[in-house]
Amino acid sequence: MRDTDADAVQVTRQGPVTLVTLARPDVRNAVDAPTALALHQAFIDFDADEDARVAVFHGANGHFCAGWDLQAGARLAEKPQEVIAELEFDPLQSQPVGPMGPSRLLLSKPVIAAVSGAAVAGGMELALWCDMRVMEEDAYFGVYCRRFGVPLIDGGTVRLPRLVGMGHAIDLILTGRKVEAAEALQMGLCNRVVARGKALEAAMELAAQIAKFPQATMLADRMNAYAQWDLPLKDALLMEWQRSKQRIADGIAGAGRFAGGEGRHGKF
Repeated sequence: MRDTDADAVQVTRQGPVTLVTLARPDVRNAVDAPTALALHQAFIDFDADEDARVAVFHGANGHFCAGWDLQAGARLAEKPQEVIAELEFDPLQSQPVGPMGPSRLLLSKPVIAAVSGAAVAGGMELALWCDMRVMEEDAYFGVYCRRFGVPLIDGGTVRLPRLVGMGHAIDLILTGRKVEAAEALQMGLCNRVVARGKALEAAMELAAQIAKFPQATMLADRMNAYAQWDLPLKDALLMEWQRSKQRIADGIAGAGRFAGGEGRHGKF
């Protein structure tokens, strides 16, 4: 285990799967500035690790993340402009740091959120940043920062509409209401709902499954899906072709394995 920021962010490896654990139990895993930096570095390190294929992100002690640490934020009351300057988004940075840590990154490899308890405000934004969300049946999302005037500045107003559509997104953004697991699954806010206490186990199993696939093709498909948002249809289709045409050889090899009897009838 490699611990950073006095154990608030813990990183372990299980074969090709990297587990990133947020552990600040006294504040339901709320994130202060040092923790944000530690999370950012943990995911930068994961992305750079050639032996790591998938990451699982979860919160220890029963909660995913309660958002920005408002107790720490209250101590900044006399210097809001300094805070704005410190958090300024420089689009020229290759690995920009978000207020919650990794929220401004687009990694080259997938991350799965294992959501238990509260994933609210900035914690919800961190879950939205992940590629997939496995949610326990009693876990919940919510733009709870609405109550205190804290803005969504970790991608919430961007990723939420893209994920669930404008109708659902604007409801959640304006009202800040609680979204429990069953509704989250129905609207596409999460990908799986599992029994209480099982999100981490299910996410690790899912990560191990994804890690077994031919990686180059999967990662090209993943990046195309993210990159297409900013492009007209014709340009997006061209980008898809240019990024993935070298993967045709992988597909031909896979066809040979299928013809030889592998993976028949939808078996993985």
